[in-house]
Order: sequence, then C-alpha cells, then structure tokens
Amino acid sequence: MPGILLTEKTCKTALNKTGIPGYRYCLNPYSGCAHGCVYCYASFMCRFTGRKNPWGKFLDVKVNFPQVLEKQLKGRNVPGGRVLLGTVTDAYQPGEAVYGLTRSCLEILAGHPFLEVDILTKSALVARDLPLLKKLSCCSVGFTVTTVDDKAARILEPGAPPPGLRLAAAVKLIEAGIPVWVFVAPVLPGVVDTGEAPAGLFRALKQAGVKEVLADFLNPYPAVVRRLKGVYRRYFPAALADLEMYLTHRDLYLYKSRNALAETAAGYGCELGFV
Repeated sequence: MPGILLTEKTCKTALNKTGIPGYRYCLNPYSGCAHGCVYCYASFMCRFTGRKNPWGKFLDVKVNFPQVLEKQLKGRNVPGGRVLLGTVTDAYQPGEAVYGLTRSCLEILAGHPFLEVDILTKSALVARDLPLLKKLSCCSVGFTVTTVDDKAARILEPGAPPPGLRLAAAVKLIEAGIPVWVFVAPVLPGVVDTGEAPAGLFRALKQAGVKEVLADFLNPYPAVVRRLKGVYRRYFPAALADLEMYLTHRDLYLYKSRNALAETAAGYGCELGFV
C-alpha cells in the first residue's frame, strides 16, 4: 500500500455496541482506511487515533482482534443480535489481503449462529470469503457504490477498487445465494443525482442482479464539506451550484432529489430506501 503509514497494534475489545439503527454490535478490525474517500465521515476518527496523517494515509492493524473477539464470545453473557462489519473502516480494504483479520473473524462468527452478520464494503475482496459466508447462519453483504462512473470514482475514492469490480463481486455472491444490497452513499449533489448519472447507476445495479438499494445523502460535516468543495471546484465545477443548494436549502433539495431517484430506481426494478 504505497503512501500508507501502516502500524500494528493491539486492542482490548472487538465486539462493540453501536447506535446504528437495526444493529446491536459493530466490528472494526482496522483503524483508518486506505481507500481515502474524500467524502468519508469517518475521518473524525483521526482525533481518537492520535494520528496527524491525513485520513486515507494511515492504517492501524489490530493484530489481536480475532483472539479478542473469540474471548468475548466465550464470556458468560453470550451476546445475540445483528452485527455490522465495517462502520468506521472498511473490513476488506487492501490490508485485509495481507492480514486476514476479517476472514478470521468470520471463521469465529460461523460458530455463533445467534449473531446475524452484515458486511458493508467497497471491495471485491469479500468474494474471497464466499465459503465462509455460506457457513454463517444469517449473512448479507452490502457494497457501497457511490457512482458507476470510473473517472469520478478515481477522484472521489482514489484507493478503492473500481465500482465495476464491486458489482462483479456482487454477481458472484448473488449467484451463490448470498443476499446482496447496495448502499449509495453519499448521494453527492449534482454528481450522483442529476443528468444521466441516476439512470446509469440503477441500470448497472439491475444488470448485476441487485434489487435492494439504500441511499444516504451527504452528512455536511465541516471537514467533509471543505474537502468536497475543493474537489468540486477542480473536477466537478458544473455541479458546485447543486452542492451549494443542498447546503443552504437542504429540505427542498432532498425532496426533489429523493423523488427523482425513487422514480428512476423503480424504472429499473430496484427497491430504493433512504437512511
């Protein structure tokens, strides 16, 4: 991973409670993320890691994560509920190909049928673990696909696999019987929700066999907005007015954009929900 400061560390907990609706626990085998998405809200994690490196330029590997998880699951109060893998990091980012922490976690979770496991990733690497996914009593995989435009994706998600590879992995999982959904997040004003972009997105999802889609609009954290405005000015100047409209008249923008996206999704047979 060129340009990424990689550090091995240990952790005290693995299975942590989360406030994300519908989930009881989260698992994050890594801190930081090499995908370096310019819109990533998780950049706030920098303040907890003590890192001065920019978000997307460091990765902390929790080398004892699987052992800690196993110990927690052997405790007296055996937990149950839904677990989301990857809430403030991507559990299948490039470091996973080397360390295999997520794979080890799945091996452990396969022995605990009272836990429902959902995975959210931008990586095609998840297809590597298809045999393990089949062993889980209840499992689904969500692929974050912000755009299917490769050029835009390289700008917005410079360290992530191209969206086409993610959808190819989705096809493999669907054919193997694994429930797959797509998370369109964030819906970037003027880039994702206007012109031919929505039709191109939902057409690609239909071709991949994806029917369940969730969308989440941009969380306007100040640091995220600053990064995005710079990217818009340089690469998407025609969409800058849409971003400004979203930031200043959010409710009106959301009403129009949601309706347009829902109509397009329905035309391609996708069930679209909003977070």
